[in-house]
Amino acid sequence: MSPAWTLRAWPPVYRAAAQPIPCAFEHRSTRVFDDDGEPAQRSGQTMWVWGTDDGDIGVAWDWVEGARGVVAMRDPMSVLTNLKLIGDGGEVLTAWQSARHLNEIVFMLPWQREVRRALQGQDAALPRLARAAGGTGAGAAAWARLAA
Repeated sequence: MSPAWTLRAWPPVYRAAAQPIPCAFEHRSTRVFDDDGEPAQRSGQTMWVWGTDDGDIGVAWDWVEGARGVVAMRDPMSVLTNLKLIGDGGEVLTAWQSARHLNEIVFMLPWQREVRRALQGQDAALPRLARAAGGTGAGAAAWARLAA
């Protein structure tokens, strides 16, 4: 699973901003960050890829869990991508100008389902990790709090 920041090294793919983007992105990865055992607010990144004739287009963003199972984008202005959008005058749009288009992509994807799936996988792993940590002491208590 490649980290989302690797998108900056992908070759750029140019596309007219006015051209509709089909819902052809596929889930590539979702990571849950280890925030030092802080269960109050889990976070991570998700990455989606669309294979076009001009090359793969990737989009990725950070997410945060506000309440158990309720996730949202951490910062809608910070979608990482190798997609370069072209305006009506032939100019490459700035990050600020592209944000609306990129957020439309995020909105059409079932990304929250994938994030919840990753969180459920982490939840299922917690009891095993607590047992592996010895099942007693402060470490086991921290794992137990995470699993609750």
